[in-house]
Amino acid sequence: MNVLLDHFPEFRDGFIGTVEITAISSVIALVLGIVVAGFRVSPVPPLRFFGTAWVTLLRNTPLTLLFLIFFFVVPEILFPGMSPFLLGSLALGFYTSSFVCEAVRSGIGTVPLGQAEAARSLGLTFSQTLRLIVLPQATRTVLPPLSSIFIALTKNSAIAGAFSVTELFGWQTLMSEQGYAIAPIFLWVAVAYLVVTFAISGLFRVLERNMEVAR
Repeated sequence: MNVLLDHFPEFRDGFIGTVEITAISSVIALVLGIVVAGFRVSPVPPLRFFGTAWVTLLRNTPLTLLFLIFFFVVPEILFPGMSPFLLGSLALGFYTSSFVCEAVRSGIGTVPLGQAEAARSLGLTFSQTLRLIVLPQATRTVLPPLSSIFIALTKNSAIAGAFSVTELFGWQTLMSEQGYAIAPIFLWVAVAYLVVTFAISGLFRVLERNMEVAR
């Protein structure tokens, strides 16, 4: 308990940092995942190739290596001076987008093909059919896997603490270096992560119930 009372401001900042990087990375992953999923089911071969390459590359790249690329290569080549927080959010969002893409693509596959064909016969373009007909129906089946994906994202955010991003794992490292007992530190970090992951799980349960009512 002493470690929390003695360093509560740092713990609070780490907790807020974890929530912020989780939220921003989730938005990046969701937007990119939906777009790339559209590419994966597109009738245009180059888009399908790009979508497949995106998923294959990111899903098979270790997350730590991706963080190293974003922190040491991207600033040198593209965006010098970018903040560690933004770099960490991008690395985590890009990595997770490949899993979101596959979840969305799976959901798209559950929508009967006849509905898309009927929409096309009415003159809707592929993107309109996807946006107006397919994705709204696929949402019901996509929500459960998305919940697991974003909970995994929250836990993966701990890697950002090793790259000077203010979050819970960074607080744990700082307290360990100051000589505090490791067990209470890990206990409070675990409690904080449980709060975030339970909140995400609860949010998705509410969304799923709302979708059931709407159905």
